[in-house]
Amino acid sequence: MARGPKIIADRPTTKRIGALRALWPFIRPYRGLLAAAMLALAVTAGISLVLPLAVRRVVDGFDAGAHLLDQYFGAALGIVALLAIGTGLRYYLVTRLGERVVADMRAAVFDRVITLSPAFYERVLTGEIISRITTDTTLIQSVIGSSVSIALRNFMILLGGMFMLIWTSSKLSGLVLLLVPLVIVPIIVLGRRLRALSRENQDWIAQSSGAASESLLSAQTVQAFTHEEPTRRRFRDVTEKSYGAAMRRVSTRTMMTVIVIFLIFSGVLGVLWIGARDVRTEVMTVGELVQFVIYAVMVAGAVGALSEIWGELQRAAGATERLTELLSAEDTLTDPVQPAPLPLPAKGSISFENVTFHYPSRPDVSALEGVSLEIAPGETVALVGPSGAGKTTVVQLLLRFWDPASGRVRLDGIDLRDMARADFRQAMALVPQDPVIFATTARENIRFGRPGASDAEVEAAARAAHAHEFLSALPDGYDSYVGERGVMLSGGQKQRIAIARAMLRDTPILLLDEATSALDAESERFVQAAVDKLSRDRTTIIVAHRLATVKKADRIIVFDHGQIVAQGSHEELVAQGGLYARLARLQFTEGAELQAVG
Repeated sequence: MARGPKIIADRPTTKRIGALRALWPFIRPYRGLLAAAMLALAVTAGISLVLPLAVRRVVDGFDAGAHLLDQYFGAALGIVALLAIGTGLRYYLVTRLGERVVADMRAAVFDRVITLSPAFYERVLTGEIISRITTDTTLIQSVIGSSVSIALRNFMILLGGMFMLIWTSSKLSGLVLLLVPLVIVPIIVLGRRLRALSRENQDWIAQSSGAASESLLSAQTVQAFTHEEPTRRRFRDVTEKSYGAAMRRVSTRTMMTVIVIFLIFSGVLGVLWIGARDVRTEVMTVGELVQFVIYAVMVAGAVGALSEIWGELQRAAGATERLTELLSAEDTLTDPVQPAPLPLPAKGSISFENVTFHYPSRPDVSALEGVSLEIAPGETVALVGPSGAGKTTVVQLLLRFWDPASGRVRLDGIDLRDMARADFRQAMALVPQDPVIFATTARENIRFGRPGASDAEVEAAARAAHAHEFLSALPDGYDSYVGERGVMLSGGQKQRIAIARAMLRDTPILLLDEATSALDAESERFVQAAVDKLSRDRTTIIVAHRLATVKKADRIIVFDHGQIVAQGSHEELVAQGGLYARLARLQFTEGAELQAVG
């Protein structure tokens, strides 16, 4: 859990509501919709300000004839109808705007984070990112689709109401204005604290989501190690901290609401008392007093609403900051402004030139140290060695998930850093050690390798990967849903689907990272035959611990402590002695002895 909080703690914050300006690029494309919503808002605010005038007419004309009184009430009813229609239109327009902006923002954030390199995900939990995309955008939608509209409407009513108060009675209005500083000060002071507490609450919610996501995705491991109670305790601890932050926010907002409402309505009562005395002395009419009181209540309600909405805007500002951080997150890997084109078709020539690399999480340990390597087009090369020797790092650098600290990685003579990543990755197919299976059908999982492939091509790839038999036996065959992360499949079945996916991709370069590690002996034999067939006429890099899978490779390269310590054919390396010979003796000789004992 240390990664998520570290990002949060290091994040700069602002005390200004101006952070909401970052939403403008998402609102700008819908200026027409915004203008229509603002027009509807202005109309409804104006109608609201006209209503007290109608009430004054009714009150002061109460002794007039029935016909005139009916006209007053009829006019008031017409105003109410216009207010209802305008309010409904305003609600539709601003809600539509909010939904549209949030949909675009979610898409923009996802578009950004899905392209970020692995270095970013070493520093932040995916659960926190999901929380930002869901919880924070939902908060922004609420603000754009409701709070901002209500705030603007109340602001217009505040300004218009103050003007009408002065027009109705300058004396009483002066008394009302004396209350404004008393109301504004607690809003500003408590509002700043409220924003800080809102940001803290949102951060703990994100950490709670990260903890839940991490634990649920590893539920089987948690249960296998009977780690349920510590996991529950950790989640409860984060949730309680989120609750504590929320309650501090709620307490501050409650205090602000109590203070503002008390000051506002105490002032209204005082003004009403003075106004009642003026009516008794005939300084003003009953209708004027009623009109003034209605405007005073409207102004007071507007100020009270603005004080509450201020807290929502503070929370939205924090959410906007968090989302903006993702949109502007710096990536350690970037494509050149004018990328060099990869020659088509790609030949598959690969070279590492004195490459040194350190993982950011282990800056003092070299994953690769001065590695130079040439792989000819169509050559099958196996990378072997102990765990942590640097074999998988070669594959990751070739895919440019990372850049070397020094040296160059070239494809067909071109430095990977000079090309667009999407271009040269199109020439590669990967079978990772831990195959990724998506929560969809088996057919679509294989088709992930080449989205435009036909059903016949998908099934041909599955047959070649020795997956057709078990896929056909599923309840709905290839169209069977395989569950989240392929939970309905065995490890070997998932790996064969991943191999089928790579076969369907049919690229000049094939990368196999422990591609047969989860297969039983029979399945491995069939898949190995398929891989041998697939690797013909294409550059193939095989990362393996099980040496039996690489004996037929054109060349075997032995890694140890991030360096190449030997290379050659299986027979040559065994004859040389050294690390490879020792590994071969352990796997072949002792393995045979164990089989004999069995």
